[in-house]
Amino acid sequence: MKNLGAAKKILGMEITRDKSVGKLFLSQQAYVKKVLKRFNMDNAKPVTVPFAAHFKLSADMSPKTYEEMEHMSSVPYSSAVGSIMYAMVCTRPDISHAVSVMSRYMACPGKEHWQVVKWILRYLKSTTDVGLTFDRAKMSDSVIGYVDSDFAGDLDKRKSLTSYLFTLSGSAINWKATLQTTVALSTTEAECIALAEVVKEVLWLQDSTCTV
Repeated sequence: MKNLGAAKKILGMEITRDKSVGKLFLSQQAYVKKVLKRFNMDNAKPVTVPFAAHFKLSADMSPKTYEEMEHMSSVPYSSAVGSIMYAMVCTRPDISHAVSVMSRYMACPGKEHWQVVKWILRYLKSTTDVGLTFDRAKMSDSVIGYVDSDFAGDLDKRKSLTSYLFTLSGSAINWKATLQTTVALSTTEAECIALAEVVKEVLWLQDSTCTV
Protein backbone atom coordinates (compact mmCIF):
# COMPACT_ATOMS: atom_id res chain seq x y z
CA MET A 1 0.00 0.00 0.00
CA LYS A 2 1.32 3.42 -0.99
CA ASN A 3 0.58 6.72 0.71
CA LEU A 4 -0.45 9.14 -2.04
CA GLY A 5 -0.72 12.09 0.32
CA ALA A 6 -3.70 14.35 0.90
CA ALA A 7 -6.61 13.92 -1.51
CA LYS A 8 -6.77 16.56 -4.24
CA LYS A 9 -9.91 15.42 -6.03
CA ILE A 10 -12.96 13.32 -5.25
CA LEU A 11 -16.08 12.67 -7.33
CA GLY A 12 -15.31 15.58 -9.64
CA MET A 13 -14.71 17.98 -6.75
CA GLU A 14 -11.33 19.66 -6.41
CA ILE A 15 -9.90 20.00 -2.90
CA THR A 16 -7.63 22.97 -2.24
CA ARG A 17 -5.98 23.31 1.17
CA ASP A 18 -4.18 26.24 2.72
CA LYS A 19 -2.82 24.91 5.99
CA SER A 20 -1.14 28.20 6.85
CA VAL A 21 -4.53 29.86 7.35
CA GLY A 22 -6.53 26.71 8.07
CA LYS A 23 -8.81 26.79 5.05
CA LEU A 24 -10.17 24.10 2.75
CA PHE A 25 -11.90 24.94 -0.52
CA LEU A 26 -14.16 22.62 -2.53
CA SER A 27 -14.91 23.52 -6.13
CA GLN A 28 -15.76 21.95 -9.49
CA GLN A 29 -13.93 24.23 -11.88
CA ALA A 30 -12.68 21.43 -14.13
CA TYR A 31 -16.08 19.71 -14.13
CA VAL A 32 -17.97 22.91 -14.99
CA LYS A 33 -15.56 23.73 -17.82
CA LYS A 34 -16.02 20.20 -19.16
CA VAL A 35 -19.81 20.60 -19.06
CA LEU A 36 -19.62 23.96 -20.84
CA LYS A 37 -17.49 22.47 -23.59
CA ARG A 38 -19.76 19.44 -23.91
CA PHE A 39 -22.79 21.64 -24.62
CA ASN A 40 -20.88 24.15 -26.79
CA MET A 41 -21.24 26.93 -24.22
CA ASP A 42 -17.56 27.46 -23.45
CA ASN A 43 -17.49 30.61 -25.61
CA ALA A 44 -20.92 31.90 -24.57
CA LYS A 45 -21.42 35.35 -23.07
CA PRO A 46 -21.40 35.12 -19.24
CA VAL A 47 -24.28 36.36 -17.08
CA THR A 48 -24.24 37.33 -13.42
CA VAL A 49 -27.44 35.74 -12.07
CA PRO A 50 -28.48 32.06 -12.27
CA PHE A 51 -32.15 32.76 -13.00
CA ALA A 52 -33.44 36.09 -14.31
CA ALA A 53 -36.54 37.68 -12.80
CA HIS A 54 -38.26 37.97 -16.18
CA PHE A 55 -38.32 34.20 -16.76
CA LYS A 56 -41.96 33.07 -16.58
CA LEU A 57 -41.96 29.40 -17.53
CA SER A 58 -44.84 26.97 -17.86
CA ALA A 59 -45.78 23.67 -19.48
CA ASP A 60 -47.63 25.66 -22.16
CA MET A 61 -44.22 26.35 -23.68
CA SER A 62 -43.74 22.65 -24.43
CA PRO A 63 -43.79 21.57 -28.12
CA LYS A 64 -47.25 21.36 -29.67
CA THR A 65 -46.56 20.50 -33.30
CA TYR A 66 -44.73 17.55 -34.80
CA GLU A 67 -42.03 19.86 -36.15
CA GLU A 68 -41.42 21.37 -32.71
CA MET A 69 -41.27 17.93 -31.11
CA GLU A 70 -38.88 16.72 -33.78
CA HIS A 71 -36.61 19.71 -33.19
CA MET A 72 -36.58 19.34 -29.40
CA SER A 73 -35.88 15.60 -29.64
CA SER A 74 -32.38 16.51 -30.83
CA VAL A 75 -31.77 18.97 -27.98
CA PRO A 76 -29.81 17.47 -25.03
CA TYR A 77 -32.09 19.07 -22.45
CA SER A 78 -32.17 16.24 -19.90
CA SER A 79 -28.45 15.66 -20.18
CA ALA A 80 -27.68 19.35 -19.65
CA VAL A 81 -30.00 19.67 -16.65
CA GLY A 82 -28.54 16.49 -15.16
CA SER A 83 -25.00 17.81 -15.58
CA ILE A 84 -25.92 21.12 -13.96
CA MET A 85 -27.74 19.27 -11.18
CA TYR A 86 -24.59 17.37 -10.22
CA ALA A 87 -22.72 20.65 -9.72
CA MET A 88 -25.62 21.93 -7.62
CA VAL A 89 -25.68 18.83 -5.41
CA CYS A 90 -21.94 18.92 -4.71
CA THR A 91 -20.78 22.51 -4.35
CA ARG A 92 -23.24 24.99 -5.88
CA PRO A 93 -26.24 25.83 -3.67
CA ASP A 94 -26.52 29.11 -5.59
CA ILE A 95 -28.13 27.33 -8.56
CA SER A 96 -30.51 25.09 -6.59
CA HIS A 97 -33.57 27.23 -7.37
CA ALA A 98 -32.77 27.39 -11.08
CA VAL A 99 -32.22 23.63 -11.26
CA SER A 100 -35.46 22.98 -9.37
CA VAL A 101 -37.43 25.02 -11.90
CA MET A 102 -35.82 23.54 -15.02
CA SER A 103 -36.14 19.94 -13.83
CA ARG A 104 -39.94 20.31 -13.95
CA TYR A 105 -39.86 20.26 -17.75
CA MET A 106 -37.62 17.24 -18.30
CA ALA A 107 -40.45 15.20 -19.83
CA CYS A 108 -41.35 17.68 -22.57
CA PRO A 109 -39.11 20.75 -22.77
CA GLY A 110 -39.71 23.55 -25.23
CA LYS A 111 -37.43 26.10 -26.89
CA GLU A 112 -37.96 28.64 -24.11
CA HIS A 113 -37.02 26.06 -21.49
CA TRP A 114 -33.83 25.23 -23.37
CA GLN A 115 -32.89 28.91 -23.60
CA VAL A 116 -33.09 29.18 -19.81
CA VAL A 117 -30.91 26.09 -19.37
CA LYS A 118 -28.33 27.76 -21.59
CA TRP A 119 -28.67 30.87 -19.44
CA ILE A 120 -27.73 28.79 -16.36
CA LEU A 121 -24.71 27.44 -18.24
CA ARG A 122 -23.71 31.01 -19.04
CA TYR A 123 -23.95 31.80 -15.33
CA LEU A 124 -21.73 28.83 -14.52
CA LYS A 125 -19.23 30.14 -17.04
CA SER A 126 -18.95 33.40 -15.10
CA THR A 127 -18.67 31.62 -11.73
CA THR A 128 -16.42 28.60 -12.37
CA ASP A 129 -14.32 29.52 -9.33
CA VAL A 130 -17.27 29.54 -6.91
CA GLY A 131 -17.36 26.76 -4.32
CA LEU A 132 -17.48 25.97 -0.61
CA THR A 133 -14.91 27.28 1.87
CA PHE A 134 -14.33 25.65 5.24
CA ASP A 135 -12.42 27.94 7.61
CA ARG A 136 -10.80 26.68 10.81
CA ALA A 137 -11.09 30.16 12.30
CA LYS A 138 -14.89 29.90 12.08
CA MET A 139 -15.18 26.47 13.70
CA SER A 140 -18.43 26.12 15.61
CA ASP A 141 -20.86 23.44 16.74
CA SER A 142 -23.84 25.61 15.84
CA VAL A 143 -25.85 24.77 12.74
CA ILE A 144 -27.54 27.87 11.30
CA GLY A 145 -30.50 27.54 8.96
CA TYR A 146 -32.15 29.87 6.46
CA VAL A 147 -35.55 29.22 4.89
CA ASP A 148 -37.85 31.07 2.51
CA SER A 149 -40.73 30.45 0.14
CA ASP A 150 -42.45 32.19 -2.72
CA PHE A 151 -46.21 32.12 -3.27
CA ALA A 152 -47.73 30.18 -6.17
CA GLY A 153 -44.57 30.59 -8.22
CA ASP A 154 -45.32 27.50 -10.28
CA LEU A 155 -47.56 28.74 -13.10
CA ASP A 156 -48.86 25.25 -13.94
CA LYS A 157 -50.08 23.94 -10.57
CA ARG A 158 -49.87 27.18 -8.56
CA LYS A 159 -47.67 25.50 -5.98
CA SER A 160 -45.17 27.46 -3.92
CA LEU A 161 -41.44 26.84 -3.67
CA THR A 162 -39.61 26.00 -0.46
CA SER A 163 -35.91 26.83 -0.28
CA TYR A 164 -33.56 26.31 2.64
CA LEU A 165 -29.86 26.28 3.42
CA PHE A 166 -27.91 25.24 6.51
CA THR A 167 -24.41 26.32 7.43
CA LEU A 168 -21.87 24.88 9.86
CA SER A 169 -18.79 26.89 10.77
CA GLY A 170 -19.74 29.46 8.16
CA SER A 171 -20.01 27.08 5.20
CA ALA A 172 -23.06 25.57 3.52
CA ILE A 173 -23.58 21.90 4.37
CA ASN A 174 -27.19 21.24 3.35
CA TRP A 175 -29.51 22.96 0.86
CA LYS A 176 -32.65 22.31 -1.11
CA ALA A 177 -35.18 24.04 -3.37
CA THR A 178 -38.38 22.15 -4.13
CA LEU A 179 -42.07 22.63 -4.82
CA GLN A 180 -44.39 22.20 -1.87
CA THR A 181 -46.60 19.12 -2.02
CA THR A 182 -49.82 21.03 -1.37
CA VAL A 183 -51.24 24.27 -2.78
CA ALA A 184 -50.93 27.11 -0.27
CA LEU A 185 -53.81 29.59 -0.19
CA SER A 186 -51.77 32.49 1.19
CA THR A 187 -48.20 33.66 1.62
CA THR A 188 -48.49 32.91 5.34
CA GLU A 189 -49.51 29.32 4.64
CA ALA A 190 -46.67 28.90 2.14
CA GLU A 191 -44.17 30.16 4.71
CA CYS A 192 -45.58 27.88 7.42
CA ILE A 193 -45.28 24.87 5.11
CA ALA A 194 -41.68 25.84 4.36
CA LEU A 195 -40.93 26.27 8.06
CA ALA A 196 -42.42 22.86 8.88
CA GLU A 197 -40.22 21.28 6.23
CA VAL A 198 -37.08 22.92 7.53
CA VAL A 199 -37.85 21.91 11.13
CA LYS A 200 -37.90 18.26 10.03
CA GLU A 201 -34.52 18.80 8.41
CA VAL A 202 -33.22 20.44 11.60
CA LEU A 203 -34.11 17.35 13.62
CA TRP A 204 -32.25 15.13 11.16
CA LEU A 205 -29.22 17.43 11.16
CA GLN A 206 -29.26 17.55 14.94
CA ASP A 207 -28.98 13.77 15.10
CA SER A 208 -26.26 13.78 12.44
CA THR A 209 -24.09 16.41 14.12
CA CYS A 210 -24.47 14.73 17.50
CA THR A 211 -23.34 11.44 15.96
CA VAL A 212 -20.31 13.08 14.35
